[in-house]
Amino acid sequence: MLKKIAELDSGVILITGDGKRLARIYLNAWTKGGRRILAEYLPFQVDGDTYIGSPFESDDFEVYLIVNPLSRSKAEREKLKEWLASHRDRLVLLYERKYVKDSITRYGIRRFIDYLIAYKRETVGFERVDVMRLEDGRVAESKTYVRRY
Repeated sequence: MLKKIAELDSGVILITGDGKRLARIYLNAWTKGGRRILAEYLPFQVDGDTYIGSPFESDDFEVYLIVNPLSRSKAEREKLKEWLASHRDRLVLLYERKYVKDSITRYGIRRFIDYLIAYKRETVGFERVDVMRLEDGRVAESKTYVRRY
């Protein structure tokens, strides 16, 4: 399922739990395909054509990176939901530092998310990645990946 996300042409992906490595892999894969990225700011380095600016003011990009969408005020989240509804034909990566998995049901943004990737680094010496495909805010498909380090 992780490879399927890298090959998407449109949709909204939410990565939670400070999964910088996963977000960087996806953004680098999309720029290798010749896509330009507009990011609010970059919490990590990305190769390729990446521009910094407000995604709410420009429609000229194929991929958008929005950082910490769930940690915003209610008014900003409403603005984001309206923007996501009008940009269903674009590829949007929502990168959230805090860990959200099952509690995504508390947020209205869940109806606009196509994939939720919840990254968690466990104290026992492994990383856990839960990937869920959402349809209308409900989990349609789920898969868990575990990596020991």
